[in-house]
Amino acid sequence: MDLDTIAARLGVPVEEVDRVHRLAGDGPSAPLPAKADAPALLDRLAVRPDDAAEIIAGWPDPDSPLWTPELRWLLDRSIALVRADLAGYDWLSPGPELPRERGPAWRHLYVYAYLALVDVVRGYHSDHGIPDAVTWVTVADLGRNLAIDRRMRGEGWPVMQSWLTLHSRGSVYELGRLQHQRGDGAIGLHVPDSGPLTTEAVEASLGEARAFFPRHFPDERYTAFSCASWLLDPQLREYLPENSNIVRFQRRFELEPYDESAGPDADIEVLRFGFRTLTTPLDELPRRTALQRAIIDHLRAGGHWHWRHGRFPI
Repeated sequence: MDLDTIAARLGVPVEEVDRVHRLAGDGPSAPLPAKADAPALLDRLAVRPDDAAEIIAGWPDPDSPLWTPELRWLLDRSIALVRADLAGYDWLSPGPELPRERGPAWRHLYVYAYLALVDVVRGYHSDHGIPDAVTWVTVADLGRNLAIDRRMRGEGWPVMQSWLTLHSRGSVYELGRLQHQRGDGAIGLHVPDSGPLTTEAVEASLGEARAFFPRHFPDERYTAFSCASWLLDPQLREYLPENSNIVRFQRRFELEPYDESAGPDADIEVLRFGFRTLTTPLDELPRRTALQRAIIDHLRAGGHWHWRHGRFPI
């Protein structure tokens, strides 16, 4: 099949198929684990039973009628695309957003790509002396993101399919409460959905990172921690108490000047992370926490949230 035919059958712009073709080149893909080993692997990746059952039901068996030639091409080349950028730390889309309602092969194609890359990234971690415990807790972010996407009724995945390529390339490491991303001179901080953001937990995670990166990436020099998030929006201080975990987290950072064009739409991101929905009317959202009440009240008053960038010295 030529690229036009692949794009037409996938129902995506040909430019997106051409991008996959260019970035993957003729680079090697990676095999999926044996289907018999999938349940144990999915369990180790913290994938919930309902998600695991769906993934196994759609498994890309050679004789599966679910897997058309264009889907098999995209799976193979998306794996190659990500693998070609092993050790990279920039945001990377593995391929076009697919119409996921067409079935498990369409819905989970990039999950199968992630599973094929687990052994690739484990080898990369091993080459850098990274303990298995860190490897597995890091790559288990797959299960967390699938659970969030299910809660969001499929609204979360288009972002997550790109986010998870960072794990597959050895860029992100989960060290305690925070995830830490390799970068140009700064370690990027991410806040997973895994409990309270207490000062003690944050400090412990930062301490782990201060030892982790010089030990495992001695050729890379980091002088700062950085973060880009709506969590750093100073407007939150108008609603939250000074001793709140979020305000304490904010106060670590020196903010860069606000640039409306630098980053995603924060009004959407606060709904994604604060409520795990993008479509529920404001009047129907829960108001159980101070953060939820702050998000709702600010938006109902006609305000907008801001995506802010900040850093502080290591």
